[in-house]
Amino acid sequence: MDLLNTLVDKGLRRELPTREEALAVLATSDDDLLEVVAAAGKVRRQWFGRRVKLNYLVNLKSGLCPEDCSYCSQRLGSKAEILKYTWLKPDEASKAAAAGVAGGAKRVCLVASGRGPTDRDVDRVSETIEAIKERHEGVEVCACLGLLSDGQAGRLRSAGADAYNHNLNTSEGTYGDITTTHTYADRVETVQQAQAAGLSACSGLIAGMGESDADLVDVVFSLRELDPDSVPVNFLIPFEGTPLAKEWNLTPQRCLRILAMIRFVCPDVEVRLAGGREVHLRSMQPLALHLVNSIFLGDYLTSEGQAGQADLDMIADAGFEVEGTGTTTLPAHRAQAGGGCGSHDGGCAPCGDAPAEAAAGTGEIPAARTDLVAVRRRGAGTDLAPNA
Repeated sequence: MDLLNTLVDKGLRRELPTREEALAVLATSDDDLLEVVAAAGKVRRQWFGRRVKLNYLVNLKSGLCPEDCSYCSQRLGSKAEILKYTWLKPDEASKAAAAGVAGGAKRVCLVASGRGPTDRDVDRVSETIEAIKERHEGVEVCACLGLLSDGQAGRLRSAGADAYNHNLNTSEGTYGDITTTHTYADRVETVQQAQAAGLSACSGLIAGMGESDADLVDVVFSLRELDPDSVPVNFLIPFEGTPLAKEWNLTPQRCLRILAMIRFVCPDVEVRLAGGREVHLRSMQPLALHLVNSIFLGDYLTSEGQAGQADLDMIADAGFEVEGTGTTTLPAHRAQAGGGCGSHDGGCAPCGDAPAEAAAGTGEIPAARTDLVAVRRRGAGTDLAPNA
């Protein structure tokens, strides 16, 4: 297929595809799916070999968020029956992180619900970062605390944080449809503050909320321009009790096309398979490893993932290997340019004006798999052992 040959050549040169080429990837048929995956896989292997980076989430503060993001189970007014608790103490968070590190995680992602941290919150998270770093030499720590105020990114960097996550989630043109309590520009500004402070920027998206192909291409092109080191890709988990509970728009095939498009647009960036992979990719998760070079291990913020050992088995069975702490994640040209994400030189968890284009595949959306949405009841904030 001429399109795929062109995209592979551009990916190997780190050249940006055209919008039309990106849209064409999303419009390919299920009959062409394996060719699409194989082509994007060539770009993935060029920059990341067969390595898979493992990341582990620690939910420092769960639920009761004052923001109204429609996709989120922790949002204002959410009736989702998730775990709700206030800040974990630094030793509790460090203990939770240790489970992920023991399971092979190279990065620990510290997440807290809310609009953004107070200065006291930054102090609290800084103590947690220091506790984790003292216990686990070489492990990266990423903070995801919401919108940052002046100076907070620098304080997190001084405390030992390697990265900061703040997702764009969806296109600028449709952002107001999913959130009214902050703006798309607020999110962009926070990512830029993190970059200015020397933190490795982590920013991605959520797919599956009824957005159009054009919306998906818009947000991915915006991410390319923003130039984060990591791009987490979430697939909407339609929690009962949230405004998007009935949005079941994804098939495994569409998820793979989305991931392939992102790899072509962001060829040398850490593309991370994040929340919702078990719900929407299901038995086709191993194919996604040919497109992404990073995944979350175990559970997510408010939902359960598949068993940590199952993740490790999947990686091995698919012929990939877990990336070690002594290996730099990013290609040399990005690490040398000041990026972090594994170099130690420097997901974390979405809508449109039209339904997802199911016509690109079979034209049929399968029945909602509500049985696959499991609220997290173990790990951080509970007395039960975590999944890692």
